Amino acid sequence: MDLSKIFASKKIPLYPQGARRLFPEENRIELNDGMVLDYDYLVVATGPDLAFDEVDGLGPEGHTHSVCLTDHAAKARVAYDALVKAPGPVVIGAAPGASCFGPAYEFAFILDAALRKARTRDLVPMTFVTPEPYVGHLGLDGVGDTKGLLESALREHHIKWITNARITKVEKDLIRVDEVADDGSLKATHDLPFAFSMILPAFRGVPAISGIAGLTNPRGFVLVDKHQRNAAFPNIFAVGVGVAIPPVGKTPLPVGVPKTGFMIESMVTATAANIAALLRGAEPRAVATWNAVCLADFGDGGIAFVAQPQIPPRNVNWSAQGAWVHAAKVGFEHYFLRKVRQGVSETFYENAALHLLGIKKLKQVQMEETDTGRG
Repeated sequence: MDLSKIFASKKIPLYPQGARRLFPEENRIELNDGMVLDYDYLVVATGPDLAFDEVDGLGPEGHTHSVCLTDHAAKARVAYDALVKAPGPVVIGAAPGASCFGPAYEFAFILDAALRKARTRDLVPMTFVTPEPYVGHLGLDGVGDTKGLLESALREHHIKWITNARITKVEKDLIRVDEVADDGSLKATHDLPFAFSMILPAFRGVPAISGIAGLTNPRGFVLVDKHQRNAAFPNIFAVGVGVAIPPVGKTPLPVGVPKTGFMIESMVTATAANIAALLRGAEPRAVATWNAVCLADFGDGGIAFVAQPQIPPRNVNWSAQGAWVHAAKVGFEHYFLRKVRQGVSETFYENAALHLLGIKKLKQVQMEETDTGRG
């Protein structure tokens, strides 16, 4: 997709060179080519910095693969083709401090389905490693019966797993893992040989904003209030993976909270409404629900879950599985990309369908009265 054309159709200038450093006291951003942009309001929607360097040998520059970026996924596909030709052990999972576990589970099951289709699955032992205290924790202390559903799915697909797993080092064909007990003490050490490995890294804030006092936490994530607004710099809002969210409960190893797609859309909807209010001279009042609606694709099946809100305690806590999830995920991909190509954030029928299901993006939006007297 040529995003420049899509943005131009909305009369929005696009600067794809990226940000080098934010100077919030001066309301300006220095871009990577030295250009400087001034702003009245800023929305930080950068996504994360990928902390591969926190584990020796991790990542595409080391010995494991990733699907966090499109070029990472392309390299992983080349390595997959090589695996089909020369089958061997596979290790899939997440590094200590990771917060994005869903894609790791999805990748493991999609890889399993692809290898079965290639008739080489019987030659590929698979192990899933995760810092989660149990399978299906997902950084959320589970959603519905994700623990039971995912454990059952791993058994059914002959994938072994290690929870409370701290990856300490990755060598060319070996991953070293410390398995810790519930009290944090060392329980066992595992040396896992691999011919192919995809490990999701921990996330942190991007360098352009990290270390700015009052704006970010020690990991570089932006601190926000219930209106997605930063207290130290009230003209700065943040949405998405770059937002600071405390972990859910105490776990033996660091486990972050995922920022899922619909949850992020609720953040964006609230932020847009709140900036609009400020431009009208009103105060921000929109509060994102942080609801989560997820489809986890397993290649020929999958698990769907709804968490309202995503962070417990919840009003709705539901999960289900079936081949329909795979079909729904494929359909959603086409629908979502079509919206991007058209420059549309949401459609009437999408909102109508979600409303019927009781799934909303905002807890409340109080609009100022217009000159006509209508709210």
